[in-house]
Amino acid sequence: MKIIRLEDKNNPVFERICEWNYNWWGIRDGRSYEEVRCNLEHSLNKDRLPQTYVALIGEEAAGMYQLAMFDDLESRPDIYPWLINVYVDKKFRGKNVCRELMKTVKENARKANLTELYLHTRHIGLYEKFGWVFIEEVKTFKKDSPYERLYRLEINE
Repeated sequence: MKIIRLEDKNNPVFERICEWNYNWWGIRDGRSYEEVRCNLEHSLNKDRLPQTYVALIGEEAAGMYQLAMFDDLESRPDIYPWLINVYVDKKFRGKNVCRELMKTVKENARKANLTELYLHTRHIGLYEKFGWVFIEEVKTFKKDSPYERLYRLEINE
């Protein structure tokens, strides 16, 4: 398995991550496939945020995450930057893809000159394994998940 920073929309894995994100949050949020694709296309940066990282098993995309200045947590516009869109394809779950992705977060954040990251999630006990510290429950204003857990990761620890 290798983790790459995705920088080219012509890379064959780009369409796969577009499909994941459209099926995961695009449909839920009423976004078209084109909107999701456009959003992801503008996250293929090398020298600034947002940045997209993909786990590859062979040449196949197995999972992803992004470093970004914004996430959809409307109740906390005061905090940033974010780890967002952490996703592992269903066929690769249980095969340490998330663990391998999380091993690269601090180094990639350091390369982007970040000193901390935040994330919000429904998961309990997952991100703590990778050094994330629970801060508080936060209101999301989402019908399917009105409250989520807010976490922080110190990059230079």
